[in-house]
Amino acid sequence: METEAKGYNLSIPVNNFHLSYDDVGEGSIPIIFLHGYPFDKTMWKAQVEFLKSSYRLIVCDLRGFGKSKDEETHLSIESFSKDLIAFMDKLNIEKAIICGLSMGGYIVLDALKRFPNRFEALILCDTQCIADSTEAKEKRYKAIYEIQNEGPTAFNEGFIKNVFHKDSISNKKELVEQLRGVVFSNSQHIITMGLTALAERSETCSTLNEITKPTLIICGREDTVTPLVQSELMNTNIKGSILRIIDNAGHVSNLEQPHEFNKHLLSFLTGLKALNG
Repeated sequence: METEAKGYNLSIPVNNFHLSYDDVGEGSIPIIFLHGYPFDKTMWKAQVEFLKSSYRLIVCDLRGFGKSKDEETHLSIESFSKDLIAFMDKLNIEKAIICGLSMGGYIVLDALKRFPNRFEALILCDTQCIADSTEAKEKRYKAIYEIQNEGPTAFNEGFIKNVFHKDSISNKKELVEQLRGVVFSNSQHIITMGLTALAERSETCSTLNEITKPTLIICGREDTVTPLVQSELMNTNIKGSILRIIDNAGHVSNLEQPHEFNKHLLSFLTGLKALNG
């Protein structure tokens, strides 16, 4: 068996594209982090720095995003799930703790439904189990039309404004600028493809009561993209799940309040260690 490379900005061929990832720290069960739309693996930097002395952490750029370039393939939540499992297979990871924010959470729930035996525990951040309503779908397709005709600038700026708590927009300008840079680094094609994947996703609410894995749900109190009520719904339906609400945070709670977010993450992971002896 090959010795796995460890470190930052690694790349591995998966399902006809090169997946970019970081693999740092040591631990018996790796924690894999999946970013939201239209971000990349750098959104987990504060979590990696905080946890890498005690855990093996893997953050990856989803197909088409960050350094995982793919301008050809039709993107879907299902294809992201299949990429995830193929990636785990390539790294000889039989089981992982999986953490996803927003679209990353959709992928976690979809992958769990298809490949339940591959996951030790779930961390669902600022996400939801519902599919798009007819109205939400129409809004996404309208956005795609406008991007194709006018370019992505107006959409990107509106999106950045929506994901942050109002105080972050005013007081955390450097953070907002960093995320703006990530969003604007996506090609117009990937911005529209990602919107298509979100619009076409299936609901996973109907399978929540089958989840038996330890589950942590984290949500920013002011999240307007995937509102707190959706996290509460998942918490009600996933037996034994833990819900943690982060004040003064919107949709990107891990970026806006990293200390609070990391505290909940560490508490959950410590509990898992105790559970597994």
